[in-house]
Amino acid sequence: MPVADYATYCKMLARARDERFAYPAVNVTSLTTANAVLKGLADSNSDGIIQVSTGGGAFASGTAVKDMALGAMSIAEHVHRVADRYPIHVALHTDHCQADKLDTFVLPLVEETERRRASGRPNLFTAHMFDGSALPLKDNLDIAVNLRERFSKSDLILEVEVGVVGGEEDGIRASAAAKLYTTPEDTLEVARRMKPEQGSMYLLAATFGNVHGVYKPGHVKLKPSILKDCQDAVVKAHGDAARFYFVFHGGSGSELKDIHEALGYGVVKMNVDTDMQYAFTRAIADHCFRHYDGVLKVDGEVGDKKAYDPRSYLALAENAMAERVKRAAVELRSAGKALVTV
Repeated sequence: MPVADYATYCKMLARARDERFAYPAVNVTSLTTANAVLKGLADSNSDGIIQVSTGGGAFASGTAVKDMALGAMSIAEHVHRVADRYPIHVALHTDHCQADKLDTFVLPLVEETERRRASGRPNLFTAHMFDGSALPLKDNLDIAVNLRERFSKSDLILEVEVGVVGGEEDGIRASAAAKLYTTPEDTLEVARRMKPEQGSMYLLAATFGNVHGVYKPGHVKLKPSILKDCQDAVVKAHGDAARFYFVFHGGSGSELKDIHEALGYGVVKMNVDTDMQYAFTRAIADHCFRHYDGVLKVDGEVGDKKAYDPRSYLALAENAMAERVKRAAVELRSAGKALVTV
């Protein structure tokens, strides 16, 4: 199917919230990792989300260029070209973008979508994230409201974050003093400023102890009930139309029972990055260990071209990552629920 447009993505998200499941949102850095996500979702009969971060975009543009917007465009163009070969819907997102990178990452991508729409072409991305969680709440929402006003004109969905996800992602580490738990008061202010009737749909990444990176099960102390408290507060104050579509960041190492509890409180999108990186790299490491004397020219020998041809181990990595995507779809209960099957 083509990359999900605004109406299709809204339908996907509404169904996920109503039926208490979430879509895997997988960060990619290359055509190979993007292909892995598409394969894993299709094999699961699950719709889903492909994401590009600032660091992923910079990497995709090449180590000599390091242009985060250019790399993100390249990946998105590839997904647009191949997505209709798969029997599922996929949305294209950008991941965490802090205020100081908006001008070099998100806004050039928005401008590209505006140019595409002017010529009758579909949006480049479906949604963009602004991460203003390090700012005072007022400053965070001032920027978010302005972005949403612009996004609404081009049928783009905005994702915002209130509260800080701990750990480190793309070289950005949360402060030890960071506020890791969003409060009902925070979300009441979000609902007041981001009224549903005044713009396109938006997503809220609220924090309930989640941490970027990977940890052994039980190490991360999640409090999913925080999401319920926030939902209850906003519905009481503003009505059911203000009920949030929550995003779960930093889910690696989380207990499955906590993930499922969060789904019940309105989580419709769960970012999965660290576990995917491991699945991809583990397959390459296994290949190299098994074919050590083929990958390397040991003791003056010539090695084995079939073993060190990048296609040999990247194909294995793609398949391994696709398997991890399938697991994510099962755990998030999106498997078997692609829109085309209902």
